[in-house]
Amino acid sequence: MALAIFLFTYVFIAGIRLPYPKLDRPGGALVGAVLMVVAGVVAPAEVFNYSADPSRHAVDMNTLVLLLGMMLIADYLSQAAFFRAAGAWALRKAHTPRLLLVAVACTSAFLSAFLVNDTLCLMLTPLVLVVVEDARLPPIPYLLAVCMASNAGSVATFTGNPQNMLIQGASGLPYAQFVAYMALPAVVSTAVVVAGLLFVFRKELSHERFETHPPPPAVDRPLLGLTLVTLLGVVAAFFAGLPMSWSALTGAAVLMTLARRFPRQAIERVDYVLLLFFACLFVVVYGVNKAGWADEIYRVFSPFMSGPPWRETLGFAGLTLVASNLFSNVPFVMLARAWVPTLHEPVLGWHVLALGSTLAGNLTLVGSVANLIVFEAARGKAEISFLGYLRVGLPITLISFVLGLAVLLAEHALF
Repeated sequence: MALAIFLFTYVFIAGIRLPYPKLDRPGGALVGAVLMVVAGVVAPAEVFNYSADPSRHAVDMNTLVLLLGMMLIADYLSQAAFFRAAGAWALRKAHTPRLLLVAVACTSAFLSAFLVNDTLCLMLTPLVLVVVEDARLPPIPYLLAVCMASNAGSVATFTGNPQNMLIQGASGLPYAQFVAYMALPAVVSTAVVVAGLLFVFRKELSHERFETHPPPPAVDRPLLGLTLVTLLGVVAAFFAGLPMSWSALTGAAVLMTLARRFPRQAIERVDYVLLLFFACLFVVVYGVNKAGWADEIYRVFSPFMSGPPWRETLGFAGLTLVASNLFSNVPFVMLARAWVPTLHEPVLGWHVLALGSTLAGNLTLVGSVANLIVFEAARGKAEISFLGYLRVGLPITLISFVLGLAVLLAEHALF
């Protein structure tokens, strides 16, 4: 029953549209969670009862609270016009189509390392579209730079993307230690994204200079200063080892108290659909784990990870890259959280899981929510097919994953 419910839910998580029932990802996850409880696989008390032992409750509130806190902080940055100002500054420094692509990618990667990449893509895409339209440049390379670089840059920290937040809650690794190991693979992966896009679109992107003057945004300097100081305080709390979820929510509460504006706007713009999606997905995956199917799945793939530690690591890395596209990265991370502690080197396993599940998002158009956000925002102005994206995403993902994994293994061997 648990497996049947999971497969039913997966159909909609994978984005498969059926004539009946008409469910999308959040709706499919919600129905799946309800079925787990109605079928008796998960007891209602296991959904709502919160304890320190993650094996005794379904919903990981720490991840949801962390995501909520970072969304609220990002919204105050948006209200202060931070994203428009940062994007406009980067674009003013670029005077050729190629340099513009580098500026867009680096801006997207850097900001995604500290803010949730989905939020960053939502804020940056409209600005990029305005600039490339004004400069009469093809939009596809720059939109790919936004989403692909945001995925690559988000590898660096626990707050870069939702799957890394899940890993933080399950692993308990210190924020500073995670950044120390993942920052360089994130830089290398971003460099591969930039180099790959410049090569693929070498005919469309010339070296000729152009002038673009994006309209200067009306920055709310007091709010921007307050929000940046608060964000720095939150990041400092992360590095100090304080609870990440409550550090982020405390930062949001500080902004609500001191921003001199009613917080209703920020609260209303939180992506509650995403939070509901994760909460329901937690229940579905918890039911699968409780019924023993996660262990069965692990046993199926264990032959590929048998042998010495190096073979186990490479097998797990390959499984993460493939399964994150088959199952979608967030559900796969939820399943794989139970496997990592059984590996010979669990700390390395957590890092490999973060690297592979995140970079896997660059492989296909539907591999990452960030990709979908960018091209949904560009609907009517730029279209790319599944195969058209795959033509670019496949080589960039494989090269960035291999190089990023090599850097990660070297770091663990040295330190």
